[in-house]
Amino acid sequence: MASVSIENIRKAYDAAQVIHGVSIEIEDGEFVVLVGPSGCGKSTLLRMIAGLENISGGEIRIGDRVVNDIAPKSRDVAMVFQNYALYPHMTVRANMEFSLTLRGESSEVLQERVHRAAEILGLTELLARYPRELSGGQRQRVAMGRAIVRDPKVFLFDEPLSNLDAKLRVKMRSEIKELHQRLGTTIIYVTHDQIEAMTMADKIVVMNDGRVEQAGAPLDVYDKPVNRFVAGFIGSPAMNFLEGRIDAGRDGAFVTNDGARLALPAAHQDIRGQPVIFGVRPEHFEAVPLGTPNALEAIVSVVEPTGSETLVLARIGKQEVTAAFRQRHNLKPGDRLMLKPDFAQSHLFEQSTSAEKRIEMICRDL
Repeated sequence: MASVSIENIRKAYDAAQVIHGVSIEIEDGEFVVLVGPSGCGKSTLLRMIAGLENISGGEIRIGDRVVNDIAPKSRDVAMVFQNYALYPHMTVRANMEFSLTLRGESSEVLQERVHRAAEILGLTELLARYPRELSGGQRQRVAMGRAIVRDPKVFLFDEPLSNLDAKLRVKMRSEIKELHQRLGTTIIYVTHDQIEAMTMADKIVVMNDGRVEQAGAPLDVYDKPVNRFVAGFIGSPAMNFLEGRIDAGRDGAFVTNDGARLALPAAHQDIRGQPVIFGVRPEHFEAVPLGTPNALEAIVSVVEPTGSETLVLARIGKQEVTAAFRQRHNLKPGDRLMLKPDFAQSHLFEQSTSAEKRIEMICRDL
């Protein structure tokens, strides 16, 4: 096992800069997930750690070694790819043994490590099969087993579940998390699926456009996003954003662009009169009786029952919002609905800056 230190890493292809001075500290034995939209640079960063991409600037340390100029095979990392990358003409056993065979390991070592990995991953009965005889989930286990037998300091996963169906993805998430708990090895995992990130990680690193937007424990990132991008990317359904302004009057209420008003828990003397964005997650809306003060009137557009909850898409003036209810409200399109936000779980964001940094608000019930 080993820690990984990424300091001011940059990557450019000719004049095109794709990674802009990224710095991340990953502790020994930590499960870190790099998450972000397609094209944000997360897979490029992972490949730089693996040594599959050259580094344009900065420093990567694995343990006490700077590995910038060290060949991939000498970095003591193992990578699991999105497409499994199994040799079709080799059995499961031969696939798992291959890297050890290249290193000249003895037959005793081969047998011991393959047997151990097969037991951990439930592959013992499949060692004589070929990849074509395996399901998608079994192939992914073989790819993981091939990494485990190398006994690396760091595991690297590049969107390993994206080719699996939804049910199998959920199962494999649990298996990878359990694998980490058993082995205690440092894992760096890349995904664009924020549900994977939330359920698996010790630490989430949210990336966008080649930069780190926020890093922290999953629930900290979920509850305290530093800007609108993080707030909108982490969470499913996504956070609602209502555009408006802080009233210049004495009460400092939030007023939407359509004139709806919310009295905030605290007056913001420094931002009165300024345009802002009010953010509230779907599960932090409460359906209240018509006429309830300090609530927003909405018109129901679509009702989506999922079983465990009901998603309601509605319009507040011209702005669309989503509310998630555990209760089974009898709603249909066109109904009027009063939505009261939980101010203790709500956020304000600036409209005046490109970064849209989070404005802290004093959160207390009204």
